[in-house]
Amino acid sequence: MSKITIDHVTRIEGHGRITIRLDDAGKVSDARFHVTQVRGFERFTVGRPYYEMPSITSRICGICPVSHLLASSKACDEIMAVRIPAAARQLRELLHCAQIVQSHALSFFHLSAPDLLLGMDADPARRNIAGLLEEHPDALRDGIALRRFGQQVIERLARERVHPSWVVPGGVNAPLDPQAREKTLAEIPAAAAIVARTLALWKRAVSDFPDEIDAFSNFPTMYCGLVGPDGSLRLYDGNLRFVGPDGAMVADQVRPDDYASVIGEATLPDSYLKAPYYLPSGHPEGIYRVGPLARLNVADRCGTPDADRELDEYRSRFGRIVQSGFHYHYARLIEATYALERMQELLDDPAILSTKVRAHAGVNASEGTGIIEAPRGTLIHHYRVDDNGAITWANLIVATGHNNLALGRGVLQVAQRFVDGKRITEGALNRVSALVRAYDPCLSCSTHALGMPALLLELRGPDDELLDTIATS
Repeated sequence: MSKITIDHVTRIEGHGRITIRLDDAGKVSDARFHVTQVRGFERFTVGRPYYEMPSITSRICGICPVSHLLASSKACDEIMAVRIPAAARQLRELLHCAQIVQSHALSFFHLSAPDLLLGMDADPARRNIAGLLEEHPDALRDGIALRRFGQQVIERLARERVHPSWVVPGGVNAPLDPQAREKTLAEIPAAAAIVARTLALWKRAVSDFPDEIDAFSNFPTMYCGLVGPDGSLRLYDGNLRFVGPDGAMVADQVRPDDYASVIGEATLPDSYLKAPYYLPSGHPEGIYRVGPLARLNVADRCGTPDADRELDEYRSRFGRIVQSGFHYHYARLIEATYALERMQELLDDPAILSTKVRAHAGVNASEGTGIIEAPRGTLIHHYRVDDNGAITWANLIVATGHNNLALGRGVLQVAQRFVDGKRITEGALNRVSALVRAYDPCLSCSTHALGMPALLLELRGPDDELLDTIATS
């Protein structure tokens, strides 16, 4: 028995490790994905006023602060029991769409494109941004420009690119500047052209990866995401829908404040990452996935013209339910198309310039739940408060957590397909890491253990023989 350790997985947000165990014949017998960092926001926010939660929880991560800011503010809206002004809702969604664009650009171009455009087996010394600049300079410039567009829109709306304080309980704290509206409208066509070029590039290139398509989390699971009353894609507002691997409806229009009736949470002995599961099916049978791939499986349609055309082509190529996790990359580009079209729709409405953008109230409910579709998947913030509005309990279920069970199973599937103990290649190990990158995990966001996580300590000898264990639960 021998062991391979990938420490650390590169080109992801946060710190993770993969261990691969080989049997005496050199075949993969087990593979595990470990999240080795822990955060603890649920615990140290206890006692803080509820209205501080958006600014505190947005500090969980520097990549997706807008996502936490929005989910937290929605939970606080529920505690205040207010209906935020229509313009505030539009502005929040606009900010969210900009976050989707910039984050998907980061994932596709900066984190995964070295694998996708240079090749999984490319020299690791060149399989990076510098190599992309040499071989695919136009694509790299497009990626930089697209992410810059999203970040600049965030800054234009919220005054800050990272950890903005503009979104607050009850709405937003300032109306949209008409000049910011006109400037953003003028920039959307160029951003849309980048996404269209990238989609055309990827639709030609995706057929070059038959083995990866076949082995990257290519197994049946359920899928979860937010949809509107008509079943269309929703990123900011909506109710939860679960579908099965055959597309059959498992649960539909589950309200955000009823999420606990369908989502359970387990802890794992070798990771600080929680493992949510579909509660009626139990753990671990209730495995499901979230994020771009899942959202396109769950939704009947996107609801904007260009995105729906791209979705139709995607489904014509890969089926109504797309199973392989390799296609997270393709799904991100379709969602970026949708987000840009949705930004155009929101900005075209003159009502978005209304100066009525915030509702004021005190504590009118003892708890609140906020759910949005963060770039990586469904994000849940759930708070309870006392009569003075101080947090007494908080729970966060982050996208990467929802995907934990599928991610772990996917790592094993890829390792068994590509890793051979008799001749271990760098390209094979890179594919194991690339499976993780396909999910675009944000480990800084995701490590929120439920109570005391199970812990397994192993004592192993020089030959990796297991000598002793200590387990807690």
